[in-house]
Amino acid sequence: MDHLIFKDPVWLFALVAIPLVLWMRGRRSVPVLLVPFAAAWHRPSLVAPARWPVVFAALGLILLVGALARPQRVEDKREVHSQGYDIVLAVDLSGSMRAEDYERNGERLNRLQAIKPVIQAFIEQRPADRIGIVLFSGRAYTMAPLTFDHEWLARQLERVRIGMIEDGTAIGDGLGVALTRLEQAKREAGGKRQGAFIVLLTDGANNRGALSPEQATELAKSRGIPVYTIGAGQDGLVPYPVIDDQGRKIGYRRINSDLDEGALREIAQATGGKFFRAFDTDTVEGAFKAIDKAQKIEFQAKSYLITTELFWWLAVPGLAALVLAAAFARPLGRREVFA
Repeated sequence: MDHLIFKDPVWLFALVAIPLVLWMRGRRSVPVLLVPFAAAWHRPSLVAPARWPVVFAALGLILLVGALARPQRVEDKREVHSQGYDIVLAVDLSGSMRAEDYERNGERLNRLQAIKPVIQAFIEQRPADRIGIVLFSGRAYTMAPLTFDHEWLARQLERVRIGMIEDGTAIGDGLGVALTRLEQAKREAGGKRQGAFIVLLTDGANNRGALSPEQATELAKSRGIPVYTIGAGQDGLVPYPVIDDQGRKIGYRRINSDLDEGALREIAQATGGKFFRAFDTDTVEGAFKAIDKAQKIEFQAKSYLITTELFWWLAVPGLAALVLAAAFARPLGRREVFA
């Protein structure tokens, strides 16, 4: 927030005195010497040009007094010294994520449709954190590295579709790639990664990939990186859309939800994270809110002031006004006659 102050306000009292002196000067029959050549400025005539020296002199004095008061523009700044987290979201894109066992406002949603807006809200609530996204199904890929550009991240998240990657559920590979995105020597202490965690979201059991969930868990544990796991979808038989050759939904069939809840609990417990079961949209939102609260830094801001001197804006016109006053009082060609 910007505001104007006067560093030496005592000079402002002179501004009050100047009109008083000029009024008293006008009451005298003999001109009073106020500044050099002031006597020459006195004109008994009421013709306007004859009063210009007085006007310019008064204006110059007022501006110079204002300059001596040292006006400043003060800008209040806040500097944040705390450092945010590095977060990687590992999101399952396997075919089973098409199961429509979620609802919002009476409308059926598949698991990815239900989860994406919650992820987006989670990202928006953590502006001071670097966030990256890893996608996995039969393989695991980095969709976005760690970044502070959350608007760009939101645009990338909008592009995510089921079927972008070959089908399968490579939980171990997804967690492994997420761990590689957090490898930064400057944020390690004693072999442990500082200020980082992973959110792993899946709806199935590991059935693909080069790295097993157990191996990936040991890597996360050895690096001191907590993994928060979220199991998406309902238990038992769930509705799965049937799509024709033109990509139109023509009906539903029932498939069995095969979430390996035990493995997800073990990953979370071994790494110092927590497991959440997301049966519906409310529990999905609750899971991300709980993670946000558990891994949040309270930032402390330090205030400081930036000042800009403004006296030149008054001093220069004030001096110019005095020069003009002297010029009008002693026009060129005037000669002094001494008796």
